[in-house]
Amino acid sequence: MRLSQSNAQLQREPLRRAVKLPVWADVGIRLGIAATLIFLVIMIHWWDREGLVDNLDGEVSFLDVIYFTMISITTTGFGDIAPVSDRARLVEGLIVTPVRVLVLFIFVGTAYNFVIKRTWEKWRMNRIQESLENHVVVLGFGVSGSEAVAELIERGTDPSSIVVLDGSSERLALAEAMGCNVMTADASRDENLIAVKIDKARTVLVSAGRDDASILIVLTVRHLAPNTPISVVVRAADNELLARQAGADNVINPVRFTGLLLAGSAQGAHIAEYLADLASVTGRVQLIERAVRETEVGRPLSELETGGRGLRIYRDGIAFGYWEPEAEALVADDIIVEIAPCSSGEDLAEILEGESA
Repeated sequence: MRLSQSNAQLQREPLRRAVKLPVWADVGIRLGIAATLIFLVIMIHWWDREGLVDNLDGEVSFLDVIYFTMISITTTGFGDIAPVSDRARLVEGLIVTPVRVLVLFIFVGTAYNFVIKRTWEKWRMNRIQESLENHVVVLGFGVSGSEAVAELIERGTDPSSIVVLDGSSERLALAEAMGCNVMTADASRDENLIAVKIDKARTVLVSAGRDDASILIVLTVRHLAPNTPISVVVRAADNELLARQAGADNVINPVRFTGLLLAGSAQGAHIAEYLADLASVTGRVQLIERAVRETEVGRPLSELETGGRGLRIYRDGIAFGYWEPEAEALVADDIIVEIAPCSSGEDLAEILEGESA
């Protein structure tokens, strides 16, 4: 799929997913195999030309051999050149006929792959697009967006449940190679967000590369999906409040986070390492946010079923630390933030699956 522009505005292209083999490579391999088989039959016929008879002039030239091979492969058979010896007929029956079948399969398979199958794939992707639900939408696939997608996949998220929108076909090729659904489109336009069912998404991650573009996208998403969680990356501290006013639930400032790591490293050799450990799925522990389970209601925050260490609860939008009285008894609808030992994305997925169960 190619990036197309009209009046300096990106036009939405259909959702797509990576194919295992490029089209040009597939065609080249098929044509190469067919040409090799035909050349092989030509050589066999030329080697056994004494077993052929030309009913027109009695001579079988190399051009006659090529002609006879082509009409044999295509099963046309005009009868002007025919095998007459027993060996020639045996060659036709045991060698040329299987090759003829293989060549026909190659051409029929090519027609299927590039006409029927491509049409079917396009229809299937349209169906996927129509049935999108509980998916992750990533708007912008720059450095932050690509790292976020890689981390999500590492944490156990199915790449087929991730939809990436970006204006660069080169960046989208990377997302496509990761198994994500991609669309070349302007993420700030209503019709493009509607096309990926933004209102049915599990969460939306915005990283447009520029704060003004990211905030505009957040405004558009919040307008179309009032209840969908939105996380956005901004780089200027002044824009954090604007991003929240635009409707973002989480505002991440990479500059501020880098400052936290630097400050932590100044106070201790291992603080910055531990903060990075918490943020990455490759670490020994994971920072997890989840809803309280029914069996945990009434228990203190220190006695979680997952075996993790409860740090904070959110009750009616207010945060309470593990040392506060409110953390002595969990209630329904509490949101828990905990640290859990987790050596892989599969472990993290098991914790979250247990929450949904």
